[in-house]
Amino acid sequence: MSKPIAYLVFLVTAAFFGLFFLWPIATTVEEAFVVDGRFTLDFVHHIFVDPIYIEGLTNAFLIATCSTLAALLIAMPLALISDRYIFPGKTLLSSLVLVPLILPPFVGAIGIKQILGQEGALNILLSKAGLVDMSTPPDWLGEGRFWGIVIMNALHLYPILYLNVTAALANLDPAMEESAQNLGAGPWRRFRKITLPLAMPGIFAGATIVFIWSFTELGVPLIFDYQRVTSVQIFNGIKDISGNPMPYALVAVMLFFSVLLYIVGKHFFGRNTFTMTGRAAISTKQRKAPPLIGILCSGFFACIISLAIFPHIGVILMSFATDWYHSILPQSFTLAHYSDALGHELTVPSIANSLKYASISTLLDIVLGIAIAYVIVRTRIPGRGLLDALSMLPLAVPGLVLAFGYLAMTREGQPFHFLLPNGNPTLILVIAYAVRRLPYVVRSAVAGFQQTSVDLEEAAQNLGASPLRTLKRITIPLITANLIAGALLAFAFAMLEVSDSLILAQQQPHYPITKAIYTLFGALGNGHFLASALGAWSMVFLAITIMGASIALGKKLGALFRV
Repeated sequence: MSKPIAYLVFLVTAAFFGLFFLWPIATTVEEAFVVDGRFTLDFVHHIFVDPIYIEGLTNAFLIATCSTLAALLIAMPLALISDRYIFPGKTLLSSLVLVPLILPPFVGAIGIKQILGQEGALNILLSKAGLVDMSTPPDWLGEGRFWGIVIMNALHLYPILYLNVTAALANLDPAMEESAQNLGAGPWRRFRKITLPLAMPGIFAGATIVFIWSFTELGVPLIFDYQRVTSVQIFNGIKDISGNPMPYALVAVMLFFSVLLYIVGKHFFGRNTFTMTGRAAISTKQRKAPPLIGILCSGFFACIISLAIFPHIGVILMSFATDWYHSILPQSFTLAHYSDALGHELTVPSIANSLKYASISTLLDIVLGIAIAYVIVRTRIPGRGLLDALSMLPLAVPGLVLAFGYLAMTREGQPFHFLLPNGNPTLILVIAYAVRRLPYVVRSAVAGFQQTSVDLEEAAQNLGASPLRTLKRITIPLITANLIAGALLAFAFAMLEVSDSLILAQQQPHYPITKAIYTLFGALGNGHFLASALGAWSMVFLAITIMGASIALGKKLGALFRV
């Protein structure tokens, strides 16, 4: 690629990020600090003196902290076992451990509430065993449903940490641990002094995403009716957003803490300050576990997977139930909810809308991802490192922040109001989905370019092929597998995006799938059964796409969840 074309690609992609990533963030901040044309700190200050808002922020931090710690406690042992041992069923179990990614946590919350609620299946089972008095049943989810949210977040997000930690451990030089062992260091000391520091960048990468995701999670608190958390307070503020700067002030505060966390963590943990020599083959690090150890490893994986699919089981049972109240299992089953879910006046348009939004946004991601990856890997122009960092920042910026930014920049009188013609959010949702999921395509394309020899492209150009023809006929075919993997993830997660969908789609004809599920869950009659059936259809769809991406990328899948 010639320098002029490379600079043009750089400018176009940088302009896209400037307009649709930095601008909405800046607009949100402006709405929080500039009121009636004057700068003020009153609204932000009010957040830190109002007990309701302080409680919301405190709960958000506690949820994020507990969710991250719980996810780490699940993911770290799994990653260490997977890295160290070959045990029975490892290939299958390592794939199944990613199952939680196939369902948005707020959908799984429907199943958890049905099983662990005070009138839920668990209490009925314990009551029949004589262990619980149903006149005063225990509330397993805790007062205010705090622990229910933590459980859902941890069970949904631990695969992100698992993928990052596994990838980090796979890149460690086994000779370093062997040297420490030869010098008399025990297993715990080797882990604490050698393995953990070297794996810290990977742990930080995953933990950052888990923390920010949990800190700003909107869907699960809404399903659990947990009002005392910042994300729900922001969502409720949409009702009077036109004359109330408080929601924007809350978003600005949430953005500040998210960025602060990222910067502090990156400074202390994100820099790989350890230099490693070339590592040995992975087979030299892993060893076949002794029979008893192998059984324990397989059993541990199976236990975690069983816990992880607990919410999914609840959703699936709900989707088949005709009635499920005050009983261990549904009293009768039917397939009607599945057909109704695909024929309901709300669900059919929502499926079509999600397919449209996700398809267009994924095509946009593929074009931008290839262009950005080419500039990063194949050129030496100044600023390519900045473009690389900028392309990954959407993973570190809360979706709730960006959604409110898009809401602010498309209000009447704003420069981008034309993106919301007659209240139709198609254009802005496509852009929002594309920006949020672009990192997956960029990382996949970068990996593809790095694995493809530049000599083939140079040979084609020496034979007279133009840079564009070379890219089309040589480079893209060679990185197709990487592009497919990144595009599958971008498409799947766009189909089931929560924050953008709940906030930007305000009119029923434009609802995507997740907004339809949330609306159905709150409807009377069989709404929660239809919501479960639609959630089950979503599980099937996302399971296929995640499996496809996993087959295409293998262990490199973890690199897509790294900031």
